[in-house]
Amino acid sequence: MNNKDIITKWVELFNRGDYKKLAEMYTSDAVNHQIVSEPVVGKNNIENMFKKEFSNAEMHCIIENIFVDNDWAILEWKDPLGLRGCGFFHLSNDKIKFQRGYWDELSFLRQHNLPLPKK
Repeated sequence: MNNKDIITKWVELFNRGDYKKLAEMYTSDAVNHQIVSEPVVGKNNIENMFKKEFSNAEMHCIIENIFVDNDWAILEWKDPLGLRGCGFFHLSNDKIKFQRGYWDELSFLRQHNLPLPKK
């Protein structure tokens, strides 16, 4: 698979809420750092993160663009409620080694009627 195909597959699994197969796309020591929270380290912890997130809200990712440069891929996305964001993926041997996501947590929480942070 080329890196664009890997990200397309990731989106497909994300949209199905298939946290188990999604976690299999990561290396055992992968890091998933959504900027709104602390980094999640390790495939098992990433699986648990997705499991929890999918139980909290129905999420859907619509691909706007996928850019690839060697072992990096950038996913520019939107969702049906109007939220937009982007994800950066460092890939190694057809697996995700590092992921960083940028999106607006406050807008997401409001759109899904989830509790707002008390800061």
